[in-house]
Amino acid sequence: MGDTLRDILVAAARGVFPPPNGATTVVRQHSHRDAGVLAFTAHSVVFTDEDEGWVRETLARIDCDALAATMNPRFLAAFMDRTGRSNDTIDLLAVAAPLAGRPPLALTEIDDPDHHRVARALDHRDDVRVWATDGGLLVLGRGLAGRLEAAVEVDEGVRHRGLGRALASAARQLATEPVWAQLAPGNARSLRAFQAAGYLPVGAEALLTAARPGPATGGQCQGL
Repeated sequence: MGDTLRDILVAAARGVFPPPNGATTVVRQHSHRDAGVLAFTAHSVVFTDEDEGWVRETLARIDCDALAATMNPRFLAAFMDRTGRSNDTIDLLAVAAPLAGRPPLALTEIDDPDHHRVARALDHRDDVRVWATDGGLLVLGRGLAGRLEAAVEVDEGVRHRGLGRALASAARQLATEPVWAQLAPGNARSLRAFQAAGYLPVGAEALLTAARPGPATGGQCQGL
């Protein structure tokens, strides 16, 4: 297993995972933007610039199955209190290899940094690119530790026609490296679309993001 968060993700994209020995590995953040937890099979990775001793002492105080401690709400709450960060959800993490060929969809790239979807994506990713097609959007950008991340949106009126799957597949065809997706476990439509497009689940992820500058929002949660 590599020594950095980037090393761990690159290996996981190749199907090489941390040993399933019940351990927790603590590594430094790749950047200020993202801290959090990755949970693989019987092995967790906490990435933070906080003291490793605090992480391990806090986990030891969580009264639950040790394998589940890093994703336990009490640990995540303590993590957020300690760092002043926030978390929206725990995502299923999936990855797929790049795919040869051209996307079968007619995609038009949106070259407008003020477009609402570009602006939203830039809160969480760098080097964001957005493509539109009839009834949907595809977003690619550099997220956690520089990995290439995909997200899709499908209009309600054209659902159940395979567009989500086609957009997720198009992300692989536009890429020259593994493509990652963060999927809400309760979003069955999205899960099915990405699995049908060849994305394989590799673990769970809780991202803790730093507060964004700007006027106070009254504590409202800001989603992706």
